[in-house]
Amino acid sequence: MAITDHNEFKAFEDLKDNGKVIVIPAEEVSSKDGHIVALGIDRQITRGMSIQETIDAIHEAGGYAIAAHPYRWWSGLGPRNTKKYDFDGTEALNARSIPSANIKSLALAKKLGKPMTAGSDAHSPERVGWGYVELPDGLTTWQEVVQAIMEGKAVPHSKSRGFIRTLRYGIKSIGQWMFRGFRKM
Repeated sequence: MAITDHNEFKAFEDLKDNGKVIVIPAEEVSSKDGHIVALGIDRQITRGMSIQETIDAIHEAGGYAIAAHPYRWWSGLGPRNTKKYDFDGTEALNARSIPSANIKSLALAKKLGKPMTAGSDAHSPERVGWGYVELPDGLTTWQEVVQAIMEGKAVPHSKSRGFIRTLRYGIKSIGQWMFRGFRKM
């Protein structure tokens, strides 16, 4: 499990030695132009940098930079940036994205030919596990899990939220976006 809190690395430190589930050191970093998932990092990544600076910081921290939800206009990187920058992988499916965005993200990820991930983007406990990747059996460490993902052995899966939840989330997100002065998260 990769707990990718926004601009926060503490979850890994709190859960790494739980003995029940493999926890990957990770973070969802807010770059100037959208979210980037950092997998396998050894420290927190500074928010607010350019896309390239964020990718470089993730690599310097020993991790992999994943383009997060490329078709979510208020927090995603957008397809142009996802193609333009040399990401290590693409989040192909996200349980908080609308179905049409997931269809486009999956198609883009396949076209780019890089490793794919999926995310629950769970902002509440009941949403944990809505997005996940299927991996080969026998992996016992977070390093093996990340290696399998980066070798393209991860098969992404995700539920999508229904129309009413999407509408409520859209209204809330637009309000937050306006409150931020139309800046991405």
